[in-house]
Amino acid sequence: MTTSTTGTDTLTRDALAVLQPGFAGTTAPDWVRRRLSEGLASVALFGRNVATAEQVAALTAQLRAERDDLLVAIDEESGDVTRLEVRTGSSFPGNHALGAVDDTALTRGVARELGRRLAECGVNFNWAPSADVNANPDNPVIGVRSFGSDTDLVARHTAAWVEGLQSTGVAACTKHFPGHGDTSVDSHHAVPHIDLDATTLHERELQPFRAAIAAGTRAVMSAHIRVPVLDPDRPATLSRRILTDLLRGELGYQGLIVTDGMEMRAVSGTYGLEHGVVLAIAAGADAICVGGGLCDEGTVQSLTDALVAAVRSGELPEERLVDAAARVRALADWTAGARRSPGPGDGREPEIGLTAARRAVTVTRTGPAAPPVTGPVYVATFHPAANIAVGDETPWGVGPELERLLPGTATGSFTGPDAGARALEAAAGRRVVAVVRDEHRHAWMRTALDTLLAAGPDTVVVEMGVPQSAPRGALYVATHGAARVCGVAAAEAVVAG
Repeated sequence: MTTSTTGTDTLTRDALAVLQPGFAGTTAPDWVRRRLSEGLASVALFGRNVATAEQVAALTAQLRAERDDLLVAIDEESGDVTRLEVRTGSSFPGNHALGAVDDTALTRGVARELGRRLAECGVNFNWAPSADVNANPDNPVIGVRSFGSDTDLVARHTAAWVEGLQSTGVAACTKHFPGHGDTSVDSHHAVPHIDLDATTLHERELQPFRAAIAAGTRAVMSAHIRVPVLDPDRPATLSRRILTDLLRGELGYQGLIVTDGMEMRAVSGTYGLEHGVVLAIAAGADAICVGGGLCDEGTVQSLTDALVAAVRSGELPEERLVDAAARVRALADWTAGARRSPGPGDGREPEIGLTAARRAVTVTRTGPAAPPVTGPVYVATFHPAANIAVGDETPWGVGPELERLLPGTATGSFTGPDAGARALEAAAGRRVVAVVRDEHRHAWMRTALDTLLAAGPDTVVVEMGVPQSAPRGALYVATHGAARVCGVAAAEAVVAG
């Protein structure tokens, strides 16, 4: 039996208030507008909802016509994970590039300019930054989304990013608590285990979150990871020991706690979506992120029903749901009263993203001297499978920019065990610029570079992931990320030699 949400009873309104659902389309569906009048307090935007900045502004205005204190959330980390520029690539480098520069004023400025653009679009809640310490080079889901592998560096840049974003009235959401960096499993597919001792956990994983809390982060996102030293039974998102005892109790955090996407198999595949949502709220989460995959009214209905039924059966204390809903509304109040971005042209830094990307580039010359790149080349891009967080919609690489800088340049994309041989054949004797992403994690990619370098020692290598492998190639350019501006900066470095 379903619970009707057409009325205005307090229990139903509170259940709706803790959901942060997505929807399809670039205009507001009727069902979303109706739910807003019934108690829904947040919506989430994904790449499918974005065409242009002007269209997003019109969409959020349409939504706020139904509820003016609405939280509009987005997963806009910049760098490799972008929703606002999903079809072009980000105008801002991601965390790893900012960490490579290691200038907290620059990081603060980049986040501030990003916040201004979000605020102009009517977005007031950003599921970023990632505060994960990239302790495991084989991590398939964090990588360049992390500021780096040094705890102190990650902590100070996390704090700077939070301060910069929130100075524009956009709430930050520091993630993925208690730290997703030391895993080789992607929680979109399964439950990662973080087998750390208590000392390492507190001295490495938790320090960036402490810094974010000190900087005033308005939200923290939980990770779907199991940390046996904290809770041997349940992943962090469903663990009272982690969300309530550790985050609220020991760390003293009083802001909003948001779950990572609840459709991810680490939760939905083990506990079921509806039961997982109930367990998360009971454990101490205040808001449920859902809609990256399931973005229909039926999902909102079933989750509302599950929460209402859990309260009525005694499985979920009503006061816990009331508290969670109150924290969501409190964040909405903060965004409504927070300082907004300056007026047009006032203090803006429109080129700060490209400036940061250029500063992040490192160039290494290896092997015998090779002539500079002055004429057309063949750009061979080696594509790994994209993780779900990054997605496969966003273009990356250096091909378009090198085609502009070096007319006559041709490009091709390759993957798989024979990628190097196919790239060499396609190049047809032209000088090659080989573009890779996390070479150290892909044996086929290493083999492809071996093939190209054996045939052409003057091959230029551009690494757009984590530069963990030893530099090689006549010129080795590391961008520390694959944002659009990183591609521009890399192409400039290739031509400059």
